[in-house]
Parts: sequence; C-alpha cells; structure tokens
Amino acid sequence: MKRLAAIALGSNLASVWGDREANLREAVARVAKLGTVRTVSLFHDTVPVGTTDQPNFLNGAMLLETELEPLELMRALLGIERAMGRDRASVPAKGPRVIDLDLLLMGDVVLVTDELTLPHPATAERRFVLEPLAEIAGEMVEPVSGRTVREMLAGLS
Repeated sequence: MKRLAAIALGSNLASVWGDREANLREAVARVAKLGTVRTVSLFHDTVPVGTTDQPNFLNGAMLLETELEPLELMRALLGIERAMGRDRASVPAKGPRVIDLDLLLMGDVVLVTDELTLPHPATAERRFVLEPLAEIAGEMVEPVSGRTVREMLAGLS
C-alpha cells in the first residue's frame, strides 16, 4: 500500500557534494530511489537549536510516496545519512552534520517502537520543520492531535 511520507531535511556542513544546498539535493536524489518524490520545499537558512555553537542549518521538507513500511523507510533514511557521512554515534545529537533526515508523518500512521515514533514527537515544536512543510503540505493532518501542519505552525509563538 502506498503512503505519503513527510520527511524533514537539514544540513549545516559542507561535504564532498558541496555546500549545504548540495547536500540537501543529494539527499533528495537518494530518497527518490525509495518511492516517488511528490514535492520538495524551498530551503530555509535557520539558526541551530540546542547546540548553538555551530554553523546555521539549511532546512527543507519533502513528500515521498512510497510502498515501504514506516520502519523500512526510517531504516533506509538512516542508511542514506550513513552513506553521506553522518555517524550518529560519534557526534552530539544536536551537533553539526552533513545531512539529517527525519521521518515526520506517514499518512495516518501512529507508531511507537524503540526505533521509531510516528508522528515525530518534536514536529509541533520546530519552526524549522513546520515552515518548509507548510509550504508543501499545509493541510496534512498530524493524526494524534488532529491538527494540520499549518495549524501547528500557527500555534508556535
């Protein structure tokens, strides 16, 4: 069964592919092999959250139509991060990175496992996620709260 997945993208380091934008474009191309990319937001320059002593991020969002199950998709996204040079074990969770891919929403799926929580638990708190996602999927509904992406964004102060 095909589902529409909302995926957040972020980068704040240069890499062999180039600058932050080049990293995001490389990640989109790799994610495209997992299904059909429906749309990609504009990329937004954002200040770091948490660990603030690092370069600004470039953030975006994309919609992927895929037949992968949620856990399969999450594992594939983590594989793309590793292939692009991200080692989650050796750097702080909120530290600098070549690429960050977060599975935010996947249709009406609600899931809590050791590996994956859907919807992503921090989505409603993150302007750097909600702004690009609202550009491409403002009416997408977060199934736990029943709020749209646009409503979640409007709820941020």
